Amino acid sequence: MITFDEALQKVLGHSQNYGDELVELTKSHGRILAETIMADRDFPPFDRSTKDGIAIRFDAFNSQRQTFKIAGVAQAGSPQLVLDDTVSCIEVMTGAIIPKNTDTVVMYEHTTKKGEAFIINEPVKKGQNIHYQASDVRQEEVLLHPGVKITAAEIGVLATVGKATVSVKKLPKVAVISTGNELVDVDKTPLPFQIRKSNSYSLFSLLENEKIEGDIHHLLDEPSAIKQRLEQLIKEYDVLLLSGGVSKGKYDFLPEAFDSLGVEKVFHKVLQRPGKPFWFGKHEQDKTTVFSFPGNPVSTFVNYHLYFKPWLNKTLGIDTTHFTVFLDEPYTNSTDLTVFIGVTLKLKEGKLAANTIATTGSGDLLALAKADGFVKVLPKEEIPKGKIVPFIPTRNNGAV
Repeated sequence: MITFDEALQKVLGHSQNYGDELVELTKSHGRILAETIMADRDFPPFDRSTKDGIAIRFDAFNSQRQTFKIAGVAQAGSPQLVLDDTVSCIEVMTGAIIPKNTDTVVMYEHTTKKGEAFIINEPVKKGQNIHYQASDVRQEEVLLHPGVKITAAEIGVLATVGKATVSVKKLPKVAVISTGNELVDVDKTPLPFQIRKSNSYSLFSLLENEKIEGDIHHLLDEPSAIKQRLEQLIKEYDVLLLSGGVSKGKYDFLPEAFDSLGVEKVFHKVLQRPGKPFWFGKHEQDKTTVFSFPGNPVSTFVNYHLYFKPWLNKTLGIDTTHFTVFLDEPYTNSTDLTVFIGVTLKLKEGKLAANTIATTGSGDLLALAKADGFVKVLPKEEIPKGKIVPFIPTRNNGAV
């Protein structure tokens, strides 16, 4: 049996590269950028007004002239106007191109309109209220680098440079597979010896957060049927995410099925809690990566965050962010296992403090629903109150 750190390194050592694909800009949110984005022109592309007001020639005002006749109106989105009489002014709207032969904008609030003229009432500085061409970005300057996760801010940049389609990292095709005769669909009434499927839907939802549309499958506890269905799924998918069927029970048939199908076992069982029976392997011929998690809901949920998510990040070429929090109570791990404890977070004296959640074990779905994440406790570690500990967030609630 290997340690958690050894298991994680082995999983990361089997990351993949699925290439790139083009997606519509409106479908790119949450995806990983796979191309360099450059400015297709200067930004702003012209000298533009930042205020509603009047455009003047500063030299005219500087020669003690304070009253300027109106020679026209410059609207945003219209061609550049020309001020022929530099002792006059042109009204300009915010975003409009600065008229030729003007170099200063005075906002309306600093003027008084009198008939067909404006009187300037405040001191004027040459060049004020003008956003100059290329003052933000010059043409062909790099705006975004590959590896950026596309958010609303990046989409705004992509739209500005005319990227109707965007090259992003291709996501793996993932099958979410539950196992066991005791499981029934969520819309069924279970018999006393049955339970409804939950792990598949948890994994499906977690994959949605990564913009992956997982396909849900179920395997009954029958060796030949398991082998036959797995053989098809291995050929069809890049990744198999399984829950259940990897412990030492008489009906845990998956390890034997994987072996007979040529899936190379990288490891089976990790010195950790929850999720100790985790099985990980790779089918080299079909390039299919297999994450086979224990069937208990908390074990599946935790192992997804501990292993699959970092594997996916490395596959997509992005770093996994590491978090720490203050443990707001003492905790002792008397075992030889790396233990992951469910916690809730709160702000305490300006710091994120974690408190452990009472739980009945790795099948406690209610405790799982309360957790903001899990803290990592090393084997034989004694943690005093207030110590900084590693934290694995599992809820996107803005706390971290």
